[in-house]
Amino acid sequence: MAPRNFYLGSSLPPLGDLGSTPPLALADLAEHVREFAGARSLVEAILLGDDLLEREALLAGERTEVAPAVLTAAQARNEAPLPEYLVGEEGEAPRRIAADALWEAYFRHAAAVARRRTSAMLAQWVAHEVAMRNALAAERAKALGLEPADYVVAPDLAEADPDLGALVAEWAAAPDPLAGMRVLDHARWRWLLDHEGWFTFADDEVAAYAAKLMLLHRWHRLAGEAPGAARGRADGTRTAQA
Repeated sequence: MAPRNFYLGSSLPPLGDLGSTPPLALADLAEHVREFAGARSLVEAILLGDDLLEREALLAGERTEVAPAVLTAAQARNEAPLPEYLVGEEGEAPRRIAADALWEAYFRHAAAVARRRTSAMLAQWVAHEVAMRNALAAERAKALGLEPADYVVAPDLAEADPDLGALVAEWAAAPDPLAGMRVLDHARWRWLLDHEGWFTFADDEVAAYAAKLMLLHRWHRLAGEAPGAARGRADGTRTAQA
């Protein structure tokens, strides 16, 4: 293994269990890996998703400020254009929910980074996240009497035949939106524990670290929100408000 990867992995503060206090800011992690090209690409691909969630929250009036890790502050406040790779192709058919086009572009970008860097962890993370997101979007659409196919994103990237029935049922039965979010994040955390490549000191292990740190921050942010605010971003989609 590369000595630089050994140094990088050893220099990151340990993470506690889900619900523990994050040991560093997401932007600090992005800066920490800046000199490590492989790890940086994977980490930024993951943290960008959190930037986009926080950008949505700001535009929806759920936040008054954001601290992006990958986007610029102006991009996060919608005061500057997003990177070109997040802009859909000209002439694409409009989506039922406009933000779905952005999320499809995001997942395709992350999948492309995984291919360039031959990152099995990032590729599997994208596939799992897309499968979970689409399963929840389909469940919401059915509950509202809508066509589920109109609310899924990048279905070709989704994990094949995911066993998400029990998770979706547990999420749907949650007593409030925040509890539903906790169900999803516990599932995400368990998935990461199974795919983190512990003590390999490879780029994929750093990517898994970034995804776990992101969940720690998300957990703490949601702890201070009213249940209604959590509903729209429980899986990065606002289908419930369609």
